[in-house]
Amino acid sequence: MSNAQELADGVLAGDVRKASRLMRLIDDQQPVATEALKLLFPKTGRAWVIGITGSPGAGKSTLTDRLITAFRARGKTVGVIAVDPTSPFTGGAILGDRIRMQGHATDGGVFIRSLATRGNLGGLSRATGDCLRVMDAMGRDVILVETVGVGQDEIDIAQLAHTTLVVLVPGMGDDIQAIKAGILEVADVFVVNKADLDGADRMVRELRANLELRHAIKAPPLDHDAHHRMVRAKAEGKPVEPAPAGPPEWEPPIQKVIAAKGNGMDELMAAIDRHQQFLIDTGEKAKREQTRAMTQFLTLLRDRLLRAGLDRLERERGKLTDVAARIAERQADPYVLADELARTMS
Repeated sequence: MSNAQELADGVLAGDVRKASRLMRLIDDQQPVATEALKLLFPKTGRAWVIGITGSPGAGKSTLTDRLITAFRARGKTVGVIAVDPTSPFTGGAILGDRIRMQGHATDGGVFIRSLATRGNLGGLSRATGDCLRVMDAMGRDVILVETVGVGQDEIDIAQLAHTTLVVLVPGMGDDIQAIKAGILEVADVFVVNKADLDGADRMVRELRANLELRHAIKAPPLDHDAHHRMVRAKAEGKPVEPAPAGPPEWEPPIQKVIAAKGNGMDELMAAIDRHQQFLIDTGEKAKREQTRAMTQFLTLLRDRLLRAGLDRLERERGKLTDVAARIAERQADPYVLADELARTMS
């Protein structure tokens, strides 16, 4: 087995085989992977991360393929992490997203890695954050992260990416899903794919209406004063004051594309550029980096605490399966066991 230093040196030199091996070790939770990541961490933080999420069948993989082409045309190196669902019955995953991106297989400026969720919720694999750091350390300019497909709460990508694209498609109930799932809060750019289908214009109108409704709900009550300035209304009989100028807010654009034909990609790339510049100009990029750091740290902490807790449980109470059997037979109280274990870990 390669040692951590050898793996780290290979990644920093851009060795795809070493990077692939390290990602495999990360996915398998091997200790040498953690040591290599510690060596690589100071060399990360340079890539721009773009998340691509949306309902299954919305065309995320096809759109990702088009984005690779667009960034390569600009001379940017690209990393792609494509997350596939793991079967709850067999434990296997198809990992087929790379099939749709075969046109880039021989391009040294593109590195595509598929990951299985392994039961992890949130639309991402547990290993996504660490594999993202590996691609970052390799020197990839842009990293595209394609999620497994969001449901109503699978929105972890928003805490990992700088720019999040939410891909919607007419005729799949996405208009209702956008309202229910809180996707309005996730998207930096809405992408209405397959825009040649019936209902695309209606979807755009409904998205705009929902964005306007969000502003109406968040905005404080305003009125005009005697000088026709917008002011915040006060209680009856009391003076009014000028409305404070809040920080600039990003208004998510809605871009229609036909990814299979490449239509609308120039406009989508321009929207991504504008969002990137907005984050830099307003300082939001640093805030997103902090959110990202906190999310990844908490993920690491949870993983280590859970592992330590299960090890201790096995030493003191027996294997997890045996403990679960006793709980199922009402011979053990899960609340008491969990509290006792938590106290021993504090």
